[in-house]
Amino acid sequence: MKAILEQLDAVEAALRSAEEAERGPLLVRWAELLERCRHLTPQDRVYLARHPRRPRIGETVNALFTDFFEQRGDRLCREDASILCGIGLFQGRPVTIVGHRKGRTLEENMACNFGMPGPEGYRKAQRVMRQAEKFGRPVITFIDTPGAYPGVEAEERGQGEAIAGSLAVLSGLRVPVIAVVIGEGNSGGALALGLADRVLMLENAYYAVLSPEGFSSILWKDPSRRGEACDVMKLTAQDLMDFGVIDEIIQEPLGGAQRDHAALFHALDGALARTLDALSFMGTDELLAGRYEKYRRIGRS
Repeated sequence: MKAILEQLDAVEAALRSAEEAERGPLLVRWAELLERCRHLTPQDRVYLARHPRRPRIGETVNALFTDFFEQRGDRLCREDASILCGIGLFQGRPVTIVGHRKGRTLEENMACNFGMPGPEGYRKAQRVMRQAEKFGRPVITFIDTPGAYPGVEAEERGQGEAIAGSLAVLSGLRVPVIAVVIGEGNSGGALALGLADRVLMLENAYYAVLSPEGFSSILWKDPSRRGEACDVMKLTAQDLMDFGVIDEIIQEPLGGAQRDHAALFHALDGALARTLDALSFMGTDELLAGRYEKYRRIGRS
């Protein structure tokens, strides 16, 4: 997949400076390369989910929401930049936004711990979600993390309890909750923002109990077998739709979301609007009962 995308970038760069007579062969090559992007393996989709130019939560919030106001701190220890929380307007409706945050540069990634939250991040999320319930705002979460931070200091400050606490809060919120898997979705660090009334997933995102590298290291003692692990784990949006884990797949531009952010945001905007409209008509008791049944049904034959 990486080689195809690099060739696509090279052809597109050549097209921008090509003379009219040179454009024909380049366009043929461009179409051939795009056609090869139609049939992706699970490993290809994992590559695209991790692509460095893939839209992050920052670009997503800027594209879909207005009047966004970030909220910081867990009121117990410190601010964790790897979880972005805030209030904004979605098509004029106030909503609460919570999501994993990664950076683009090394400095940005270090500031937000490469998208791996500590317990403070999850406690901040809980605080903001309880506030959303108090004021009757729907909650929209965006999942994109290699997993919760596994360091000793995170465990000392209650990482497991913080993840469990987030799941407990989400399970009982009396407002609509929509989760969107936009990139990586690994382990309890992802699940802590994923217990929702509706779970949407971008076409080339993935959602799994752990990374393919971790899976192959544990099962086969060989991290180089990550491609085989991608097949075995059933981690793609298509697999998870079949299992009933997610509710809708949002199509990406051919070749991945990084190739056309605007097209991706247009599709995501429409999916969120439809989902939010449907949930807004449900009463609180119906909402809670539906959420309970949704997770009881997963895995039933």
